[in-house]
Amino acid sequence: MSPEAFMKSTAISLDKRIIFALDVETAEESRAWVEKLEPRVKFFKVGLQLFLAGGFEIVDWILKRGCEVMLDLKFFDVPQTVASAVKQVGGRGVSFTTVHGNDSILRAAAEAKRGVKILAVTVLTSLDQGDLNDLGFQCSPEELVLSRARRALEVGCDGVVSSGLEAPRLRAELGPNFLVVVPGVRPVENRTDDQKRIVTVRDAFLNGADYVVIGRPLKQAADPLKTAVEMQEQIRKALEDRGI
Repeated sequence: MSPEAFMKSTAISLDKRIIFALDVETAEESRAWVEKLEPRVKFFKVGLQLFLAGGFEIVDWILKRGCEVMLDLKFFDVPQTVASAVKQVGGRGVSFTTVHGNDSILRAAAEAKRGVKILAVTVLTSLDQGDLNDLGFQCSPEELVLSRARRALEVGCDGVVSSGLEAPRLRAELGPNFLVVVPGVRPVENRTDDQKRIVTVRDAFLNGADYVVIGRPLKQAADPLKTAVEMQEQIRKALEDRGI
């Protein structure tokens, strides 16, 4: 790891390593979750469901509380439209926003960013090899993730959203100087939902993640705040094992 990459990685505080997924139906419910978790969790994901319910108002409310926001709308359209959408996000204080698409779409997003980091979506963690075969891809998820990540970084994206299963190869072949955000993180005993390519919190960070996006394992916990603290301890130990 280069000195610059090491400094960037260690600069991320433990209370921002978990990005809590506010995948809820109303702005009121999202506010309740932020207030419940913010003593220990300072980073929140606003996805399509919540954004349609609360818009930038809920984003601004979270930011005013001193927390960070990942705006996960997965922009995918003609390049000029995506660039215009990214410009709407830039300058609002959002930390990350997500973009789908080919090189021209990702390049347009990267060129339009103003203070927001662009994360390229590689392969959704709800897809496995069978799903890729159905979509006509003649390669493994790992190969597709690596190909998309390499192109995204070449055109100026700041990082990728990727399963933790592919994170080791991303780090090995593309280096340390980009962000890896891992969704689909689950406790070992919870493998019954729509996520297929999943890892545990500890494994995600051992494999090279900078952040994990976690929703249901916290929302379904008997004591979400206590569970978040336990996950952060797993993260701390995993980062120590990586020498961070």
